[in-house]
Amino acid sequence: MEYNSKDIRQKYLDFFKSKWHAIIPSAPVVPENDPTVLFNTAGMQPLVPYLLWETHPLWKRLADSQKCIRTWDIEEVGDNSHLTFFEMLWNWSLWDYFKKDSIAYSWEFLTSKDWLALDPRKIAVTVFEWDSDAPRDEESASIWASVGMPKTRISYLPKKDNWWAAGDTWPCGPDTEIFYWVWKSEFPPEGSNVWNDEKNWMEIWNNVFMEYNKLPDWTLVNLPAQNVDTGMWLERITATLNWEKTVYNTDIFREIISSISNEIWVEYNDETMKSIRIIADHSRTATVMISDWVVPSNVDQGYVLRRLIRIAIRQAYKLGFKWEFLSKISSTVVDKLWVAYPHMIEKRAEIAYEILREEKQFWETLEKWLKEFDKLVNGFKIAFERTGQVVNTISWEKAFKLYDTFGFPLEMTQELALEVWLTVDEVWFKEAEKKHQALSRAWAEQKFKGWLADSWEETVSLHSATHLLLAGLRKYLWENVHQKWSNITSERLRFDFSNDEKVEKEILDKVEAYVNDAIQNGFETILTNMDKEEARANWVEWSFWEKYPEIVKVYSMVWADGTVYSKELCGWPHVENSKTMWKFKIQKEEASSRWVRRIKAVLIKD
Repeated sequence: MEYNSKDIRQKYLDFFKSKWHAIIPSAPVVPENDPTVLFNTAGMQPLVPYLLWETHPLWKRLADSQKCIRTWDIEEVGDNSHLTFFEMLWNWSLWDYFKKDSIAYSWEFLTSKDWLALDPRKIAVTVFEWDSDAPRDEESASIWASVGMPKTRISYLPKKDNWWAAGDTWPCGPDTEIFYWVWKSEFPPEGSNVWNDEKNWMEIWNNVFMEYNKLPDWTLVNLPAQNVDTGMWLERITATLNWEKTVYNTDIFREIISSISNEIWVEYNDETMKSIRIIADHSRTATVMISDWVVPSNVDQGYVLRRLIRIAIRQAYKLGFKWEFLSKISSTVVDKLWVAYPHMIEKRAEIAYEILREEKQFWETLEKWLKEFDKLVNGFKIAFERTGQVVNTISWEKAFKLYDTFGFPLEMTQELALEVWLTVDEVWFKEAEKKHQALSRAWAEQKFKGWLADSWEETVSLHSATHLLLAGLRKYLWENVHQKWSNITSERLRFDFSNDEKVEKEILDKVEAYVNDAIQNGFETILTNMDKEEARANWVEWSFWEKYPEIVKVYSMVWADGTVYSKELCGWPHVENSKTMWKFKIQKEEASSRWVRRIKAVLIKD
C-alpha cells in the first residue's frame, strides 16, 4: 500500500477537525510585517499574534498545512532530504488544551487504524532533559508512558534538541519530538531509542509546549496560560510511511521528475539524479513563490527566486539541454499542489509567463557572458602578441566575478576555458566561494524576531500607519492599488504596493497629508469579526485574500464624526487610537520589482 501525500494531508486536517480544530488556510510564503526574514520558514510565524496576545476570530484550536521556504541549506539540495520548499502540517492550542491532550492526539493520529495506523512498536520519543533554567520534563514523559510508550523508548535530551524559543525573550518551553523506526522488515531491538541509536530513527513530528516567558534578564517565569504548537513535515512523513530513504521517491516528486526528464530529454539515473532533483525542488519553490506574488528581481524575495530559477537552468545546461523548459514544469507543480492551495490554478498562466520571461533573460545574459569570455581570451592573445608572455590560467577574481555577478558556476567557466586550452585558478575560487556561502548562510539563518524583539509601541504604530498609507494611495492614485509586502521595524516601514510607474511627488504629498490628518484628528481603531464574503461585499480592503479564514478581523480607523480613514482585513495588532502616533513622513518612493513600487517612511516627533 502506498501512502499518498494528498491523502496524508487530508487525513491530518480531518483528524484535527474531529478534535474541534478550525481549519485555516495557509498564509503566503512571504511573511507579513516581519523584517528579519524573507519567507515564512515555519508554520507558527503567521500565527505569532495569536500565540502571544490576539484572539483568533475562528477558535482557540487551529490546524492547517502551511507553505514554508528555507534556503540556508540550498547547497545541500539534491541529497535525500534537503528541500527549499516544504509543507508543514500544524495544529495549535491557543490558551486551551496542553500537554496531555496534545500527546494523546499525536498518538491517536499516528497509531489508530482510523488514521495512519503506524505500528506503536516502531515509535520513539524525546523529551526535555533539564538545565539550570528549567526542570526535567517529567510530565511529558509520564503522559507518553500512560498512552503506551515503553520507558525504554523515551529519551531525555538537552535544550539544543528539545527546547523551543521564539527569540531571546518572550514565550518558550520544552518540546517532545516523535520518531519512527527507519527499517521496514524488522523491529527496533530492545533498548534502542533516539538517545543511543539516533541514526535508525527518523523525526516525524514535534510538539512544542510554550509554558514559560523569558524576561529581558533571561530569567524564566511561568505563563498565566499555555500554548501548544506542533508541526509535521508532509514530505518527510510521506517518505517515512512509504519506507523510502528519500522524499524524491514519493508521489510528491514522481510526476515532476518524469516531466523534467521528458522535457530535457535526459533519463533519470544515478548520473543525472542530483541535477534533476535540484531542478525538481527549485521548480516547485519558484512556482509557489510566484503564486504568492513574488517576481524575479535583484532584491529581497525576488533575488532568491531569480537565483533558484537560474540554478535550475544551469543544471539542465550541465546535462546538455540549452533551451527554455522550466515554465512547462511549473504546470506539473500546479497540478500537484492546487488541491491544497486552489489559488494556484488561477495563477497557472502567470507563473509560466514569469518563469519563461526569466529563462529568456538568462539565455540573453549567457550570450553577454560568452562575449565577455571571448574578450578575456582575446586579451590573452593580444598580450602574447605584444609581450610573448603565455597566459594559461584565468584568475580566480575574474572567475568569481562571473559567478557572483552573472550567476555562472565554476564548472561552466572551466568548460569554456578547456575549449581554448585554459585553466581556472580553482583553489582560490573555492576559498572565495566558501566565504560567500558562509555570509549568505549567516544572513539566511537569522531566526525571526520582528515582533518578538522589536520595540513594541513603535512597531505597532508603524503597522497602523501602513493601513493609512494604503488607504491614501487608493484614494489619490487608484482603487486597484493593493499591498504586496511590508517590512516594519521599530524605526521605519517599507511598504510595497501594486503600481507600474513612478508616483509623482504631488500624489505622495497628498498621501502623506492624508495619513497625518487621520493621526492629528484623533481616530480610534475599531475591531470587528466578520464573515469573509461579507467583508468582500462591503469593499473592505484586503491583501492576499486567500490567506484569511472564513471569519476575518476587520480593523477600521474612524474619526469621531464617522469618517472612516481605513478599513482593512488584518491579523496583526494596531494602536487603539492615534494619540500614541507621531507625524508620518515619506522618505522615498522607488521601484521594488516589475509592477511593484516601494515607499519608505517613518514616524517622527514634531
